[in-house]
Amino acid sequence: MTARRLLRPGPALVLVLIVAVGTVVALGLRSPSTPLDAGAANGVTPAPAPALTGATLDGGRFDLTEARGHVLLVNVFASWCGPCRDELPLLVETERQWSPRGLRLVGLNVRDGAEAVRALLDETDARELTVLPDPEGTRAVDWGVRAVPETFVVDRDGRIVDRQPGVVTRQWLEQRVAPLLAR
Repeated sequence: MTARRLLRPGPALVLVLIVAVGTVVALGLRSPSTPLDAGAANGVTPAPAPALTGATLDGGRFDLTEARGHVLLVNVFASWCGPCRDELPLLVETERQWSPRGLRLVGLNVRDGAEAVRALLDETDARELTVLPDPEGTRAVDWGVRAVPETFVVDRDGRIVDRQPGVVTRQWLEQRVAPLLAR
């Protein structure tokens, strides 16, 4: 028997490797969720919000660190997004209703044009909305956004405590945001 023949994997070795890999994959699929997924009932483990600062659409300035002490909704939207257009009036109404209790709403507008956004704000009676333009979508990426709309709840300590990929509903706002305003 030559040394070369001893180093060649035989069918038994290949079978053992396939079974081992299959077992690892099967166990991985059946294992409990990662701590990040299981950390909270809503699937979000509270974590410091990424930086969010810059010039607003109306020429002002916004800095997330200056919003500490408020509960903040960061809504990532675009004027070309139909569901974003649909949920914006609810978000604006909610901010108006709950701002005396400490709620603020900030729009992070991705891959859009200023005129299109202004038209949307006029259309939805949301002219007072603080909008941070994100023309390249880089800020949205920092926040982990995968699609628009997406809304993040930042607590009074500046931590993301919840998020809603897709459209928010009045029920979601009442269940997820209202309790934070009572604290």
